[in-house]
Amino acid sequence: MNLRKFSILSILLLAVLVALTACGNHQPTAKERMDDYVKAWQKQDFSKMYGLLSKQSQKSVKKSDFIARYKRIYEGIEAGKMTATVTDGKKSTDGAVHLNASLSTVAGPVKFSQNIQLKKEKRKDTANWYVNWTPSMILPGMNADSKVRVDTLPSTRGEIVDRNGKPLAINGTAARIDLIPGKMGTDSDKTQTIQTLTKLLGVSKEQIDTALAASWVKVDSLVPITTVDATKTDLIKKVTQLPGVVKTDVNSRVYPDNNASAHLIGYVGNMTAELLKKHPNEGYNANSVIGKTGLELLFEKQLRQRDGASIIRLDSTGAEVGTIAKKEPVNGQNIQLTIDRNVQDAMYSQLKKDAGTGVAIDPRNGDILGLVSAPSYNPNDFVLGMSSSAYKKLSDDPKQPLLNRFTTATAPGSTFKALTAAIALTHKSIDPNQAVAINGTKWQANKSWGDYYVTRLDHDPEVNLQEALYRSDNIYFAQAALKIGGSTFASDAKKFGFGETLPIQYPMRKSTISNNGKLDSQTLLANSGYGQGQVTVNPLHLSLIYSAFVNDGSMIKPRLIKTNDPPTFWKKNVMSPEIAQLLNKDLIEVVNNSAGTAHDAKINGITLAGKTGTPEFKKKQGKSGRENGWFVAYNTDNPQLMVTMVVENTQKHGGSHYVTPKVKKVFEDVLKP
Repeated sequence: MNLRKFSILSILLLAVLVALTACGNHQPTAKERMDDYVKAWQKQDFSKMYGLLSKQSQKSVKKSDFIARYKRIYEGIEAGKMTATVTDGKKSTDGAVHLNASLSTVAGPVKFSQNIQLKKEKRKDTANWYVNWTPSMILPGMNADSKVRVDTLPSTRGEIVDRNGKPLAINGTAARIDLIPGKMGTDSDKTQTIQTLTKLLGVSKEQIDTALAASWVKVDSLVPITTVDATKTDLIKKVTQLPGVVKTDVNSRVYPDNNASAHLIGYVGNMTAELLKKHPNEGYNANSVIGKTGLELLFEKQLRQRDGASIIRLDSTGAEVGTIAKKEPVNGQNIQLTIDRNVQDAMYSQLKKDAGTGVAIDPRNGDILGLVSAPSYNPNDFVLGMSSSAYKKLSDDPKQPLLNRFTTATAPGSTFKALTAAIALTHKSIDPNQAVAINGTKWQANKSWGDYYVTRLDHDPEVNLQEALYRSDNIYFAQAALKIGGSTFASDAKKFGFGETLPIQYPMRKSTISNNGKLDSQTLLANSGYGQGQVTVNPLHLSLIYSAFVNDGSMIKPRLIKTNDPPTFWKKNVMSPEIAQLLNKDLIEVVNNSAGTAHDAKINGITLAGKTGTPEFKKKQGKSGRENGWFVAYNTDNPQLMVTMVVENTQKHGGSHYVTPKVKKVFEDVLKP
């Protein structure tokens, strides 16, 4: 081998060996060592952090005290994510570094900007850098004697009011019922008091005994038993007359409209572990309140409050010496609805003994004036804490008071005939003035229908459109639907919003013309013409359809939040102005004509237009079965109120005739003729 080549190869091999040896013996710089400390700090691995302290620092604080102090303070301030950068000092060899860091806490970010000195020490025959630690590395400004206090800066949840400012969900007070053990008298007196409380408050003896037996309870302690609605003054007076029973006012969410607006407004409740998992990193904690149902849930982001906090540095005497971090509280936003509590209460008054729903709108601008579901419940009971037996009673009730009925969609019956008429007139499938001959009360298009017939109650031998509407003639509208044709009927139904989500913040069930959106069978088409078959309509949607009769053929867009913006239309020109005006006059006859199905809703001084409906839910034609009663009505002179009401199971009460007087009373209460 060439000697020159051998020498070069030897030199290269030697260089590689030197480099490998150097890599194996690499000593971290002070910055790298501080980076290790920061990584442990970010993980809140306080044990590892202590191991990286200099001997001098370890002499100043025991490991157990170091860990305990960090843990106690960081848990108290809810320390979270930490971001940090470490830079070398002026001389990279003197162990000086600079730390810039930000630690998230309950009071916002805590900023660190500190010069830190590391010291080179030999341990187990190995030299390395170790941190000269000071208490200011727990939190800025701290010394060995410093303490920390966290103050909560309270905020308030946004309130919900109606269009006139009347309260629907507010921040008020409730009455907490407490016991003072030392003032309950003799054992006999205590037994009697507990027995009376169980009867009056619905709490169990075991619950009271457990509360009194808690380890913290002393003779002069206030022992909370339950919380009740502050408006139940008679109940509160009775219980506080018992020996040792007192009332304490506590902050509470309050629903002044009680059962009438329960499904609409909903209620709040305490945060649960499950909900915390669903809302990570959103500022909630175990003590938070959150909307559980209704608008309290839907508008949670706007309504929720965010408490502030201060991290206060104290000296050894407990005196305040500085503020480490502070986050101002943020109150929730107040929300003003289009709802009119007078309308809401008027509808609920008529429905509260039944199972049903009521929807009221201003048909000119789309303002929703009322949304009622009955039977109902008192949302205050949920906020204050409902017993399992009380909840079971609600959930087992066959009338389903927890069900929100104004969000559902069901068969509309004859209220649908106005839409059939509008589509038929648009396509000139019918002549409104032509008298159509109909024989008897049963009809079928042809023998292929077998045993199936369309039936009607009225048997006038000839009816035109107006008569068919005010007499509610099923056969006339079944024939009209067949003249329109299935594909045209289904297509035009989409123009009225069938199959679409209603343009409103509150989730409503979509209305459907059929299960598959088609009307491809003759009997299904005929039945659909008078609101049976597979047609389902949400009561708010029906109101929007009827708003076209007020607005020259366009359907108003609904509004739930009060605004000064001009109204807009959801569906423009679903019918011509001429058709809208014609049907408006015909719908007046439903109420005004003595033969009209809603004649019992006639009010002196107020002209109403509307349509009744009594959809049937029968397993077999010709047999008796369940019926619902519908009535939609609006005042025609300066229209300002439209009410759609549905009552379930009216088969023994006259169908829609059970509903018309209820709607009439709402108009009388609200418009006061």
